[in-house]
Amino acid sequence: MRGGVVLAGGRSTRFGNQDKAVVTLAGTPLIKRVVDRIAGVVDEVVINCRQSQRDSITAALAESDTELQFAIDQTPDRGPMAGLARGLEITDATYTIAVGCDMPFIDPDFVEYLFDRITEGYADAVVPRVDEWYQPTHAVYTTTPMYAACRRALNDGARQLIAPFEYLDIRTISEATINAHTTQQTFRNVNTPKELSMAASELTADNDTTTN
Repeated sequence: MRGGVVLAGGRSTRFGNQDKAVVTLAGTPLIKRVVDRIAGVVDEVVINCRQSQRDSITAALAESDTELQFAIDQTPDRGPMAGLARGLEITDATYTIAVGCDMPFIDPDFVEYLFDRITEGYADAVVPRVDEWYQPTHAVYTTTPMYAACRRALNDGARQLIAPFEYLDIRTISEATINAHTTQQTFRNVNTPKELSMAASELTADNDTTTN
């Protein structure tokens, strides 16, 4: 069984007083765009967020046909690794992709490719790497060992999402392999109102091209 954990519990400080998870991007809530992109690849989606976000995220996903669960942060503001651990704790999936709520261009075909690689059974995690940087919110994990590694890292006082990798067998997806299967757009996120506006313009232009 495949699952997805969408990390939405951050404070969106660069968005001012807005929760970027539910801002509208070209007519659709940002988090719904992410869920819709991965929905065809996974069997369930877990939304990690703070309790105060649940109602607004529920409303943003009201028209989603995807099976959804909520993994509410028990101790907010501990960072994305704690959020991922919370999501992994409640999912029934054997393999899980972690993805940020601000990644509306994530490529479902590449997600499928990552799941295919991890089900070969060679690693606890399949992690793309670009310019020597791991992409932990675009990686697929074997749920049980990744959850255990997150708990261990949290107990050690770590907060970075790559901290659990120290305890796992990692299979890295090289940039050459990435470029053979997708584009760098799949890793793009939306962190500011300016980036939201740019993404909206691009999506509108793409729709105009498609309909003409």
